[in-house]
Amino acid sequence: QVQLVESGGGLVQAGGSLRLSCAASGRTFSNYNMAWFRQAPGKEREFVASISRTGGSTVYADSVKGRFTISRDNAKNTVYLQMNSLKYEDTALYYCAAGSGLIVVDTPNGYAYWGQGTQVTVSS
Repeated sequence: QVQLVESGGGLVQAGGSLRLSCAASGRTFSNYNMAWFRQAPGKEREFVASISRTGGSTVYADSVKGRFTISRDNAKNTVYLQMNSLKYEDTALYYCAAGSGLIVVDTPNGYAYWGQGTQVTVSS
């Protein structure tokens, strides 16, 4: 089992920044690809970004490319999501996920472990 705990969400004005963190425990963190997803009220869960085990490969949704950066620190068992130039439409509950697949994917079924989420609210 892998336990994931997100933090860093909050209320921010449009154009502002937030950094989300996800602390992992339970299994060897560097064995897992990591990802961030988000879900707004009334919408399906949406892929945001993912990162490979070593951090050498990253994938971003088109909607956040150039604004968000995913990174990881395997020594601290933590994955981060730096969010800049936030927009109202970025408002959602943000989830961290861990997967042991061979490649980094952008679909929820590629990740077996999920955190409880952290709320990000962007005011216009």
